[in-house]
Amino acid sequence: MSIQRINVVGVPVDVCLPEDIEGGVLELLAKPGTKQIVFLSIWDLLKARRKNDYGECVRNADLILPISKSIIKGAKFLKKSIPVRYNRFSAVIEMLSVLERHYKSIYLLGAHNLTLQKAESNVRDTFPDLQIVGRCTGYYSRASEDAVVAAIYKAMPSLVLVSEGIKEKDVWAYNRRNCFASSIFVYYRDAFAIFADRKKRMADKIFNSRLEIVVEILHNPFKIFLIFPYLWYTLLLIWHRLFNNT
Repeated sequence: MSIQRINVVGVPVDVCLPEDIEGGVLELLAKPGTKQIVFLSIWDLLKARRKNDYGECVRNADLILPISKSIIKGAKFLKKSIPVRYNRFSAVIEMLSVLERHYKSIYLLGAHNLTLQKAESNVRDTFPDLQIVGRCTGYYSRASEDAVVAAIYKAMPSLVLVSEGIKEKDVWAYNRRNCFASSIFVYYRDAFAIFADRKKRMADKIFNSRLEIVVEILHNPFKIFLIFPYLWYTLLLIWHRLFNNT
């Protein structure tokens, strides 16, 4: 696959054109072992710079798709190849379409039971040739962990879509990467809520505009304090541009 990996302030980001998604997914399916696709926001990028499980997860991910304009601008400022910014919902729909076209399978993990049932039903209606080989709710007890892992291993899905109710988020699959045979894992918190019509997806007009963060602040005024990590990100970009642009 013609996907290029660059580095933005010490964190890997992939330059993946939309037309390369299908080839990228199929190439990952052909590889043995657990694979992972990560959606990366600017806040995730800052978190991944630290020495923690999430940072290790991102650095070892097979495909890292940026979802924040700030990452695109940062790559441009550092004079790197410029990545494509992805809408998580649209990207997941494209991945499911790829799987359906090639008669692959999916496992659904997360959400409460009613939401998961409705999401599964709508996925079946939308992708009739996509095989759903299992599902498990999120918010499960620690005692159920082994059974959940065993069920996914036994089902051997092409892709596991992980949604709300999985406390470790992206890191869940990374920390259990040796427990699975050949699946791709993708974490998208709102996936099942949107599939179940419980939550509206962000309109393309808002996603493509500069109003996305404004909408988020209107929903949660405390997000105004994200200005401080954003200023830190700006300083990091300047530092890397001047002294460490590798």
